[in-house]
Amino acid sequence: MIKIKSKKIEGIIGEIIDQYTYADPSERPWIIGFSGGKDSTVMLMLVWIALQRIRNEFPQPYQLRRPVHVVCNDTMVENPIISSYVEDVLAKIEVAAREQGLPIFVKKTTPKLEETFWFNLIGKGYPVPNNSFRWCTDRLKIRPTSSFLHDQIDEKGEAIVLLGTRYDESKTRERSIKKHEVQGSRINKHPTSLNTYVYAPIKTMMVEEVWYVINAVDSPWGYDNAILFKIYSDASADDYECPTVVTNKEHKTCGQSRFGCWTCTVVSEDKSMAALVENGQDWMTPLLEFRGQLVKDRNLSENRSKYRRNGMIALNEEGEDFGRMSAGYCARILKDLLEAQKQVQKTKPELILITNQELIAIQVIWNRDMNFDYSVSKIYQEVFGKDLHSNSMKSLDNTERRLLKEVCSEDPSYFSLIDNLISLQESKTLMISKYGLNNDLEKRIEEFAIPKGK
Repeated sequence: MIKIKSKKIEGIIGEIIDQYTYADPSERPWIIGFSGGKDSTVMLMLVWIALQRIRNEFPQPYQLRRPVHVVCNDTMVENPIISSYVEDVLAKIEVAAREQGLPIFVKKTTPKLEETFWFNLIGKGYPVPNNSFRWCTDRLKIRPTSSFLHDQIDEKGEAIVLLGTRYDESKTRERSIKKHEVQGSRINKHPTSLNTYVYAPIKTMMVEEVWYVINAVDSPWGYDNAILFKIYSDASADDYECPTVVTNKEHKTCGQSRFGCWTCTVVSEDKSMAALVENGQDWMTPLLEFRGQLVKDRNLSENRSKYRRNGMIALNEEGEDFGRMSAGYCARILKDLLEAQKQVQKTKPELILITNQELIAIQVIWNRDMNFDYSVSKIYQEVFGKDLHSNSMKSLDNTERRLLKEVCSEDPSYFSLIDNLISLQESKTLMISKYGLNNDLEKRIEEFAIPKGK
């Protein structure tokens, strides 16, 4: 049985036990948002220890009746080092939970294909996110997790979300937590989601207490927490010494690193990724350079069109184009991204920056927008010297057909057009080349633009 030499942390575990058993007699599932970072790791560790004690010490009916879902949202553009680490941790969690007889279940969520970062940036021509146009958070993070949460609510009626937020993170975070607190209650109503409650068990923990748990307490699912500590240490972008109690004098400082999407352009610099490169992860240099170029290119008029996706004219104060990113720029970005993937795969051959499904979806949206000047497969062939798997592109399967219908939901007539265009490929596919298909393409488009009888 794991015991922690801290009255405060033992008190938090006691509160978790009480909340799981006596304070809430329902079977409302607990949903833990797990990022693999220090705070969510510690929160899961304390919940796990609490469940172990309930299993071993508590009588019926206070046994483990309530499921605990560990939900990890993969944006598909996560920092590769964190992404690999999280994959390993989730595998350990899943196995250990079954071996220990705990009602802990792992769920990994991802954005829908039509909501991925690359589909919106390269396919639709969205400018990269900034503070005034932060379209990524909703599509990549909120919607996938909300979908799973709603499934649980539909099944159980209500659900409780456990958050690893802490007062100590920042004054803004402290105000946000306290704003929704109900005096005398551990759980609070979710501010936006119906039938959802929020529980923040580690909100009073200081950062040094978080690091104490990571460094001094064995992971209950059998993973080496020193790996997480080293990741933070390597990503330290300054000389800040993490205020932590460590048991190994060889530990370096952990730094104040924050991890997220490697493509994040909301901040001007990615100090954590830069520090990782400086500390030996030089294979990430192409990613760092590519991300930096996205920031530089965002507001250049030559990279923008005159129109937004809704057809409205968009000009900046100088009268320059400020609409969606131009077709030529999107094609260039795709090529630069594939070049970056080619470079990192020399060291990390398993690393995929953009999936084949996303590439197909991008071609579909380009065709829907009547952009036949650029070919995804041609760009891919230029970079890698080989074609995309033709068997993936010969016909639309059910998933791709659903995607196409959703993409064309604003004007369903486009679905028939694009489906018709895609059907032209047999030996010559639209996805690979439009050579020899010009006449057929023109005919189909004319039939679409000029209906019979007009």
